[in-house]
Amino acid sequence: MSQDKLAANEARLLEESMNSDTKTVNIRLRQGEYQYDLAKGIASFELELKFPDVKDLIKKLYGEERTNETHFVRNIQTILKKMEKSNIIRILPKKKPWELQRYALSSFKFQDVDKNLVRLATPQQIKQTQNLLHPIINTQNMPTAKLGYIKILISAFIIVMSYAAVLWALLQPIINPFIFVPAFYIAVACSLMLGKLLSQK
Repeated sequence: MSQDKLAANEARLLEESMNSDTKTVNIRLRQGEYQYDLAKGIASFELELKFPDVKDLIKKLYGEERTNETHFVRNIQTILKKMEKSNIIRILPKKKPWELQRYALSSFKFQDVDKNLVRLATPQQIKQTQNLLHPIINTQNMPTAKLGYIKILISAFIIVMSYAAVLWALLQPIINPFIFVPAFYIAVACSLMLGKLLSQK
């Protein structure tokens, strides 16, 4: 399984599913049936901070040989699609166009159509995974915040320098358009960009 490290949105998605309340779904999740096995399989990958594709799931649950059975793979994909429509799983966007779709749980707790309460991980397993997840989320948030402040400071510096150049050009006996016009446009563009950056904070 070629699994890169979790992206920021994937880490948040995993955290959200772990913190989610029990979801009521309109299909059966009974041990020994495909839907239950697939949900449990996805949960086991997520507890390792991974999101599986259909072949990862088949390999883990039914053996590597079955990943080459086109008809079986299609059947599993059809079941996964039904599970998505029932809000048990989500289909993640592909990182590369040629990759298979990856799957994520919407929650680790469900009440199925038969009113059975289904837990796909123990509280201890969820706690352990959250402990692994928090440092990832924190380190992903820090560079973004720092980068935002750096952009604001650079924009402010360019604005000050551009307006200084505009003021200097205006104070000269003859206004030089090659200094005044570019400096003015840069100052206006950076002011707009700074406004946009500050509105995102």
